[in-house]
Amino acid sequence: MDYNTIAALMFSTMLLMMLTGQRVFGAIGIVAVVAALTLWGDGGTDMGFSAVMKLMKWTALLTLPMFVFMGYVMSETRLAEDLYRMFHVWMGPLPGGLAIGTVLLMVLISAMNGLSVAGMAIGATIALPELQRRGYDKLMISGVIQAGSSLGILIPPSVVLVLYAMIARQPVSNLWLAGIMPGLLMAALFILYIIIRTWLNPSLAPRMSAEERAAISRAEKFQLLRAGLLPVFIFVAMMLPFIKGWASLTETSVVGVAATVLVAWAKGRMSWYVLETATKQTLLITVMFMMIITAALSFGAVFDGLGAGRSIQTFFTEDLGLAPWQILVLMQVSFLIMGMFLDDTAMLVIVAPVYVSLTKALGYDLIWYGVLYTITCQIAYLTPPFGYNLFLMKALAPPEYTLPVIYRSVWPFVLVMILTLVLIMVFPQIALWLPQVMLGR
Repeated sequence: MDYNTIAALMFSTMLLMMLTGQRVFGAIGIVAVVAALTLWGDGGTDMGFSAVMKLMKWTALLTLPMFVFMGYVMSETRLAEDLYRMFHVWMGPLPGGLAIGTVLLMVLISAMNGLSVAGMAIGATIALPELQRRGYDKLMISGVIQAGSSLGILIPPSVVLVLYAMIARQPVSNLWLAGIMPGLLMAALFILYIIIRTWLNPSLAPRMSAEERAAISRAEKFQLLRAGLLPVFIFVAMMLPFIKGWASLTETSVVGVAATVLVAWAKGRMSWYVLETATKQTLLITVMFMMIITAALSFGAVFDGLGAGRSIQTFFTEDLGLAPWQILVLMQVSFLIMGMFLDDTAMLVIVAPVYVSLTKALGYDLIWYGVLYTITCQIAYLTPPFGYNLFLMKALAPPEYTLPVIYRSVWPFVLVMILTLVLIMVFPQIALWLPQVMLGR
């Protein structure tokens, strides 16, 4: 059997195991182990050991538990609840105002967390009951919360961009800065869709009543506005030392945790219960990531050892004779298809190394491509049948939010994400302008 056939057999076997409902790390890991032992005998055991050692040397991964911990502290200490109350008061009088406030809340949560998990948990526990009480349509509620929470992997400090930086060997600071403008653009397009949709059909998102608006004093409005300054303080305290070069990436994540805990303590909401809950949840998510990455590194070592990456590059550029932009479009389409079945971390560690080398060979900017990859991950989070956020929403939402309702609710926002992806592909400076200005890249 030639090496290309072996590589295709490995990949198809892994996908088949995932379709049967196996754990992601188990499906990837068992294929890697069996293939390594079959191909190289006892020497194949070194691949798993090397993957673990490589993982331990990636100091940037130390940021993962820090950013996850920040998100759970915010959730458990109700700092996010204060933010939502602020958006409710200030945005409530607008058509779809509370839905717009939910998107803005997710932007601020994203600027302090780096993952979609905490954003989804906060949206489902804080925003969803309030939106329901206000008579918002179920499809609008479900779509807004799922789409808004996906912003966490694009707006810094994005954990996905940290992982991509290690794979592509690119500076995390450049990738974080490159994600800001696309993330804000996507959020703005979400808001624009909400405004247009609710203007055409006001019954989807009723405004705050005149009586309720009159009951809120000006002093209370400005008191609530101060709650919005706390996330800004946390974000500036975390990002400024990193951008200025005063602190490393790992030190920056520690500063972010310290700022979040300090704010929670100053508001009198930090307790041993909060500390224990946030620590346990952080441990669970961190271990899950580490196991997936270890298995995927082992798989990638076998895959690369077979020369599959070079074969794919030759197939695109020589056998098919495609233009660079055609290859780029095909890569993004393949990511979107794989995202329906694979976890974003699995896609990153298995497929991205091949695509990164191909992107570099085609002459494209790897920082720009990192933003494109991250947006496709966001879309993958929302696309059936195995979109990550779809199942999180089902687990956290009330029973009346059935899977058909959840599936139907995301499509308008998926189209907005695809529009953002196309805009970034056509106008790369949307992503590259800020790194060039801030860091002289």
